[in-house]
Amino acid sequence: MNIHKDCLICDRIKLIWENNNPYFVCELKTGYVVVGDHQFFRGYTLFLCKDHKRELHELESDFRKEFLWEMSEVASAVFHAFHPRKLNYELLGNSDEHMHWHLFPRYESDPEPQRPVWSIDKNTRYAESARPTDTEIKDLKVALCKYLNCK
Repeated sequence: MNIHKDCLICDRIKLIWENNNPYFVCELKTGYVVVGDHQFFRGYTLFLCKDHKRELHELESDFRKEFLWEMSEVASAVFHAFHPRKLNYELLGNSDEHMHWHLFPRYESDPEPQRPVWSIDKNTRYAESARPTDTEIKDLKVALCKYLNCK
């Protein structure tokens, strides 16, 4: 994988390589599993592609198939670890042009559970109160590792 200058996702991956990303859960063949910096939606997890690409069709065919399969395995782990009512999947790339999946567990207790996560005010989703403590990060990672082949 190439590290690209001015890429937030590449910066986060570099921190994983340096063993300096506290949100890192585990490495899979095509990407890295991390818990979200903010846990307004408990269990919010990201799957960061190892290849710095903007679009799925830019990936080599076998890698693309594996990447999609692994994303679905990460989603399954999120679902089993946190027991949400529903999962929301997003691969946007409008602001961070490095493919990364957002996996949002959705609960009945969410504000407006029928609406997309982005419809909830950004200041609420990214409030300091939604930032997990070190203990909460550890607990999230342990819960996910039960369902992933973490080493």
